[in-house]
Amino acid sequence: MSHQATHHAGSHAAEVHPEVGHVVPVKYLVGAGAALLFLTVITVAVRYIDLGEANLMLALAIAVVKATIVALIFMHLRWDRPFNLLVLIGSIAFVGIMLAFSAMDVHQNAPTIFNGNAPEAESVMQANAPGAPVAQIRSTNGGVGSSD
Repeated sequence: MSHQATHHAGSHAAEVHPEVGHVVPVKYLVGAGAALLFLTVITVAVRYIDLGEANLMLALAIAVVKATIVALIFMHLRWDRPFNLLVLIGSIAFVGIMLAFSAMDVHQNAPTIFNGNAPEAESVMQANAPGAPVAQIRSTNGGVGSSD
């Protein structure tokens, strides 16, 4: 090995490399883990309580809190650049908007719920398969679209 190669190899051995990332104190990790376990227990307990449509909102709220804990502590966003936190908050906001539009669509189509076959499908079934179950429509829009 030449003198230059030996000098080059020796210079790398003496280099001090800075740590990459951030070392999270154990108390934060244990606290976050305990909080996640506690919120999981609450999620399971709420499943057995009938709050109507509020069950979905409560479950989503708990899920958002749990995801935020994971992102802040385990993904190191608490110590990262503020822009990355802005991206996280923006993402959560856009998911909330998507869920709101989905909920509006579901509620828009809720007035007529078919118990059985849709009327068009039922007429085809009666023509091709007499004796098949008859469609029953539960209507909350003043009787429009009900079948007798």
